[in-house]
Amino acid sequence: MNTTSAATASAVTFVWLGMVLGISFLEAPLKFRAPGVTIPIGLGIGRMVFRALNLVEALLAVVVIVAVALGGAPAPVTALTAAVAVLLLVQLVLVRPRLNRRSDRVLSGAEAVDGPRSHDHLVYVALEIVKAAVLIALGIALLTA
Repeated sequence: MNTTSAATASAVTFVWLGMVLGISFLEAPLKFRAPGVTIPIGLGIGRMVFRALNLVEALLAVVVIVAVALGGAPAPVTALTAAVAVLLLVQLVLVRPRLNRRSDRVLSGAEAVDGPRSHDHLVYVALEIVKAAVLIALGIALLTA
């Protein structure tokens, strides 16, 4: 893989990883523990933050895909790039809309605020964990490509 493409894709991959770790695994759970933050306020903030995160993730994914495609990447790098792109796509197209519909119901009062977490939330968290692992593997693969 050419050096410029590998360096670009690697840097962007680790920035992407940092954003996922910082927002999904730090900000998201901590905001509900802050004094005065109710479930509806936390949901409203979370929707805005994750909308922004997902937009940035999509842009970063495009940069990584282009760098990998132009750089003559080896098969493992290409496979990891495809895997992380598919994980993000599943989150954006299949899971996020369902989470948004549920948060709409909670915010409108149609669903209990203190109810159990939805199955879709657990799926999203599982996908975030797998995505973080794939980003780590991709970043390492790009550093050694």
